Amino acid sequence: MSSSNVVRLQRDGELALVIVHNPPVNTITAAVRSGLREALVQIQASRDVRGVLLLCEGSTFFSGADIGEFSGPPKEEEYRALFNGYEALSIPVVAAMHGTVMGGGLEVALACHYRVAAAGTRFAMPEVTLGIIPGAGGTQRMPRLIGADQALEMIITARPVDAAKGHELGFVDEIIEGELRSGAMAYLRSLIASGIGPRRTGEMPVPAASATAEVFERRRQQARKLYPNRNAALVAIDVVQAATQLSFQKGLEYETQRVNECKESVESKGAVHVFFAERETRRIPGLPDSVKARPIKSAGVIGAGTMGGGIAICFANAGIEVTLLDADEQGLSRGLANVEKTYQSMVERGRLSAGDKAKRMASISTSLSYESLTEADVIIEAVTENMNLKRKVFSDLDRVAKPGAVLATNTSTLDIEQIAAATKRPQDVIGMHFFSPANVMPLLEVVRTTQTSQETIRTVMDLAKPLRKTPVLAKVCYGFIGNRMMEGYAREAERMVLEGATPRMVDSALEEWGMAMGILAVFDMAGIDVGVNVHKANASQFPPDPAYYQADFALYEAGRLGQKNGKGYYRYEPGNRARFDDPEAIGIIAARAWQLKVPQRQHTPQEITERCLYPLLNEGLRILGEGVALRAADIDVVWTSGYGFPRYRGGPMFYAETIGLDVLLAGMRKYQDIFGPMHWQPAPLLVELVERGLTIAQWETRQRGAA
Repeated sequence: MSSSNVVRLQRDGELALVIVHNPPVNTITAAVRSGLREALVQIQASRDVRGVLLLCEGSTFFSGADIGEFSGPPKEEEYRALFNGYEALSIPVVAAMHGTVMGGGLEVALACHYRVAAAGTRFAMPEVTLGIIPGAGGTQRMPRLIGADQALEMIITARPVDAAKGHELGFVDEIIEGELRSGAMAYLRSLIASGIGPRRTGEMPVPAASATAEVFERRRQQARKLYPNRNAALVAIDVVQAATQLSFQKGLEYETQRVNECKESVESKGAVHVFFAERETRRIPGLPDSVKARPIKSAGVIGAGTMGGGIAICFANAGIEVTLLDADEQGLSRGLANVEKTYQSMVERGRLSAGDKAKRMASISTSLSYESLTEADVIIEAVTENMNLKRKVFSDLDRVAKPGAVLATNTSTLDIEQIAAATKRPQDVIGMHFFSPANVMPLLEVVRTTQTSQETIRTVMDLAKPLRKTPVLAKVCYGFIGNRMMEGYAREAERMVLEGATPRMVDSALEEWGMAMGILAVFDMAGIDVGVNVHKANASQFPPDPAYYQADFALYEAGRLGQKNGKGYYRYEPGNRARFDDPEAIGIIAARAWQLKVPQRQHTPQEITERCLYPLLNEGLRILGEGVALRAADIDVVWTSGYGFPRYRGGPMFYAETIGLDVLLAGMRKYQDIFGPMHWQPAPLLVELVERGLTIAQWETRQRGAA
């Protein structure tokens, strides 16, 4: 039978095979939908087809809808008509699934009469994480197949389930253990031989016991807890509930109406913005395609502490041999024990097999000698934040590393130009700033010096992919992108506790706004001594403010280091990370405020969030104007991937435009009037954008045009 570029219709006796090939992940693009429509018309016109098999070639069945279409005209009616067409066929239609079947991909399968899957196939309905709901029939068909309660479990949590769970729930009819196509064809032929016809999902009722008032109320409570400040999960519950009250077709129309409302929300636009921004970070203007990455087959990591061990795990997970080096045997043993503990935890949670753990541990070797790094393709230094120590390490690396090896520092604040100057090969030196825990956090700040070669940049940006990191390129400055922006954000949090706010007041306001963790709790987790040491080492970088970060210094001087010794801004019980208010900490901070004569003040949650966020947004615009970051969207990725900034708010630069650049400028000036100009000087780019009436995107377009 006929074919299109991405969809072909093939006959095998009495069966029609609709075969999709749209690499890399069989996204349901306009071309795919057109091909499926054409195939449907031919099947409808055929008189001797007795069954239809829908399958995809390549690594996966349909991975989902084309998210690139979100900003265009609504496509839901087109999806609805197409899926309804397959569901309405008078012969059995079977979906044969494999790989990772997400969102719209799963919704196609739900419109088929039967579903089979290869063992190990994974399924998810992740739409609420993008601020929308399933919009191609998922809210109406899934409850009919597995009940409203379990459908909402999948939709609200967005958690993947495997083929075995899908079979248990009831949306997978059979698991195919052997070759998928032949197994699915045998399954379809057995249906035909048994005289079993279509089983249309849309004609089934929603099981009443799964859709009680108690179920929907419990799910609403779950949605409010999981998604504060967001609406999509609550909308999904409304629409699933409608499946129990409306006809199937009316329910589909209601789903379409509500998903298009969701797409217009800031929540959805912010999440979709971050989704695309993460995919854009690897595109480096001015870096030609002709510049190729060096092959990375082996790595070295210097420093076997928490960070070094986490980085070693990243390489082992990527299948890259890595040597972990430390100054003494005790440090190495402790570091390797922590690596083993991390992997064992993954085994116990079912995230890793014992065999895989053994294989990954075997790819990590240890050494006390720099001579063991002579063949490494990339070497990452992860020692204490001390310039003299880091320069000594790089001088030693310069002596032993092979020509062309990438020499990277994991520094979070120090001047990489100075570190590179300790070598005779500054073109090979670059920053690779991992975030703790390095084996979990997705962000990698890649920091180029004025002498870093294009080849080194390309190598590290490409290396991020097997390490499963999102790389963002920055130029050298104090704190690069993320930590430089955090400086003012945290400064105000500390200033407010000196002014009389409690740590919990500050952290609660930030967490209720949407931050993953309040900044004072973050300092307790990271170690108050870490922040104090950074501020001591970089004292020349900061303004002459006697109260600057003095809450940290007061607690540190009182021996309060955070979670590591059970007392910081909060008190902690052994083995428990729960935060307990501690009058002793509040008293220490109050005494320091009295010494510094810090005026006391009443703080509303609004003032707390404004005083922390406005400097953060303002510094982002300063960084953008200086060219430290390539683009505003990269700044958004840094903060959503590495600092717990809520994805549904789109990142700091997206959020600045959500509230209005004029509102941000007025806010900076309001607090400048109260506290003086030292910390509240508006960024030149902010002033320029407001005065010229430009958006950030318009400014970026003009900058590219001028370049």
